[in-house]
Amino acid sequence: MTTPWIVLATIVGYFIVLFMVSWFASRKSDASTALTGGREAPWYIVAIAMIGAPISGVTFVSVPGMVEAKSFSYMQMVLGFAVGYFIIAYVLVPMFFKMNLVSIYGYLQERFGGKTHKTGAWFFFVSKMLGAAVRFFVVCVTLQILVFDPLGIPFVVNVIATIALIFLYTLQGGVKTVIWTDTLKSICLVLSVVLCIFFVASALNFDFAGLCSAVIESDKSRIFFFDNPSEGSYFWKQFLAGIFMVIATTGLDQDLMQRTLASKNVKESKKGLIVSGITQIFVVGLFLVLGTILSLYVAGKGIQYEKTDEIFGLVAFDGGMNVIVGILFIVGLVSAAYSAAGSALTALTTSFTVDILNKKADDASLAHTRKMVHIGMAVMMGIVIYVFYIISSQDAISAVYSLASYTYGPILGLFVYGMFIKGDVRDRLVPVVCVLSPALSWVLQWALLEYCDYTMSFELLLFNAAFTVLGLLMLRKGK
Repeated sequence: MTTPWIVLATIVGYFIVLFMVSWFASRKSDASTALTGGREAPWYIVAIAMIGAPISGVTFVSVPGMVEAKSFSYMQMVLGFAVGYFIIAYVLVPMFFKMNLVSIYGYLQERFGGKTHKTGAWFFFVSKMLGAAVRFFVVCVTLQILVFDPLGIPFVVNVIATIALIFLYTLQGGVKTVIWTDTLKSICLVLSVVLCIFFVASALNFDFAGLCSAVIESDKSRIFFFDNPSEGSYFWKQFLAGIFMVIATTGLDQDLMQRTLASKNVKESKKGLIVSGITQIFVVGLFLVLGTILSLYVAGKGIQYEKTDEIFGLVAFDGGMNVIVGILFIVGLVSAAYSAAGSALTALTTSFTVDILNKKADDASLAHTRKMVHIGMAVMMGIVIYVFYIISSQDAISAVYSLASYTYGPILGLFVYGMFIKGDVRDRLVPVVCVLSPALSWVLQWALLEYCDYTMSFELLLFNAAFTVLGLLMLRKGK
């Protein structure tokens, strides 16, 4: 059985490796390359980094667990993700490179004006801060149960310590550090999941053929749901939401786009995006296969749980399970969580410095400003995580995408209007439209459920973006 001290030793060991990678990546970095990565990252390194980039501690914990309640329905959304990556590669990336953007929200300045630029940046700030906090909150809670509670350490110390470590390894290197630590993260994640599948299957006395049969025959392995359009798991709702969700949360997200914008040119960036988008289908497939055999293990052993997010951790630390599974669980969890949080912290620093404070890459005070902003972002993230700890009730993966549907909708609407509809708008009134759109989306979601018994899933993002576009049309300037 894995003890708290083994878990702590595993975390310390991973952080030693992480700091070594960070030191290697941050050599010869300055304030400017911290924001852009030097625009010299090879496409295959970006591809590997992007495989793991969207996978956070939430994915690692929540996706295997959600198989118990929602089968393989998440794969419908992931197929939409793959289509979305092609759209990002061939529509957004060429535009961003042509404009030579440090922050992608600089496009809004060029297209609409200063108020719209600031609005997009602030919505990203709120989106990323909340999303990153939810993701990292799940990891902090898991580590609290496994390590800190048995050692008598309170949750607030847990949060402060982990945020401090993330702050330190991302302070100097910036985007270059993010790319290389994400590469390490992707390798650790895939190896952890594959080896966990092997050991849990062995505990169930499955050979490879037995494992395949068990997954195929399980009622938890159903992927496609075409029977009831009013349910959240309906295929076309999930698939279309996946396309637009990945466009909004990857293509229009400074956090994830900072990696591909560090590529040498448009062609290299496209390669990295497309390869990573296709590969993610297989990686998520591994998580779902793991979720199926975890479900079988839980049922066979009579393990009790309150939330499906708990299943993976409970099995990994079950007394009858090989101690290696517990170590692999921790390696996968911390690699996913700390890299994702570090990446978010770097992106928040970049966007706040460039978009909100209007600092330029050649500004003499850039280095000092960036460090001060980095400290502020770290402190704020820690506070938000603690607030989630007090108020949380929803399963994590749903919470992440629900938040994204509200906060990324206006960003998606701004870019759709800017790229596909001609004409200027009244820039000073754009913030009003972007605030009203999520509010109208919430009213629509409530009304459909209350009066039509229709459960709106992640298509809420599309309605939110549509309200934003309609609002911008109403703000069009006359000739």
